[in-house]
Amino acid sequence: MWSSLMTKTYTLSSGDVVLEKRTKTPLIIFILGLLVFYAARITGVDLSQFIRRIHEFFTIIGSLLQPNWGYTVKILPELFQTIKMSLFGSIIGAALALPLAVIASANIISNRFINGLVKSGLSLIRTVPTLVMALIATYVFDLPMMAGTVAIILFTTSYIGKLMYEALENVDIGAFQAMEALGADKLTAFRLAIFPHVFPTYLSTSLYSFEGNVRYAAILGYVGAGGIGRLINETIGWRDYESLGMIIVLLVITVFLIESLSGYFRRKLI
Repeated sequence: MWSSLMTKTYTLSSGDVVLEKRTKTPLIIFILGLLVFYAARITGVDLSQFIRRIHEFFTIIGSLLQPNWGYTVKILPELFQTIKMSLFGSIIGAALALPLAVIASANIISNRFINGLVKSGLSLIRTVPTLVMALIATYVFDLPMMAGTVAIILFTTSYIGKLMYEALENVDIGAFQAMEALGADKLTAFRLAIFPHVFPTYLSTSLYSFEGNVRYAAILGYVGAGGIGRLINETIGWRDYESLGMIIVLLVITVFLIESLSGYFRRKLI
């Protein structure tokens, strides 16, 4: 019986019988629908309320599409603070990431305990969301901008550090070992034999990280870490969607300009 459900039988004019497998698409759609239904039941999703309130979503979108241009004067100082926070955090984080990546590279530092310790530390920091790190930093530092900058530094260090130690472990270290055999210290051998090969990757990764940090920094104000996120939180709280639309417009323009400039420099490095 099961085989008859899973196959179709065709009889050719010659009398030969051909079996064709039935499509499993209806069964897959049925299973997915069943999973969605039970997921909605478990999570308490009220589809009727969703249908009743969906018009509010389009009302908010309509308000966002009518930005309050007069709010620009208040946005620009906070936007510049966000850019400065992201730039400073990216520079410090990238500077810290390189030596940590070297220590984590098993082909350069032949101590598995130290390699594993640094790799585990970078992975641990990377798994903590930037927003959570900023929240913790606000309890440690009184200055909001300092808290946001520290969160960006930690995330940038872990992100670039991971990518760089992977790049370093894939580099041919024949020249590095030859220079060590001739009496050069590890720092000199690394600077002359390995660093020139990974320097373009290092700069490209740092620029890409800066792009992302500008976007991440925009929401750090939700936990009191300063920057334009504070205004986003404020306008949402007051339901001032026209001013929020202006913030989004300026933020999109800023991110687009930074990504364009960063992309130009990355192309030059390739």
